[in-house]
Amino acid sequence: MKYALLIYDDPKAWADADEASRGAMMQEYGEFWDDLDKKGMIRGGQQLAPHTSATVVSAHNGTTLTTDGPYAETKEQLGGFFVIECDSLDQALEAASRIPSLRIGGQVEVRPIVEM
Repeated sequence: MKYALLIYDDPKAWADADEASRGAMMQEYGEFWDDLDKKGMIRGGQQLAPHTSATVVSAHNGTTLTTDGPYAETKEQLGGFFVIECDSLDQALEAASRIPSLRIGGQVEVRPIVEM
């Protein structure tokens, strides 16, 4: 089964961290990727540009609208994701529990991917 690990962080926490801390965390993300790859679980993943660069597309009464910025006004913003394949939800949750930004208050949503 494939799962998306959606990583939500507070951009302020990242911005407030010193350069050494950010570098160490990025190295941990690389190690996390390598570990999933060695286990044959990794299927993809990317860091996203800051939420302030987002454009939201919506439709109302047949008219398409675009709005700058994130859709939701929340402290945590979607900052990146991994796509993994594993045998069970428990394995996906274990992988999610090792995502480095959890240490600075991030959250990871684990969602099964529907195969089309």
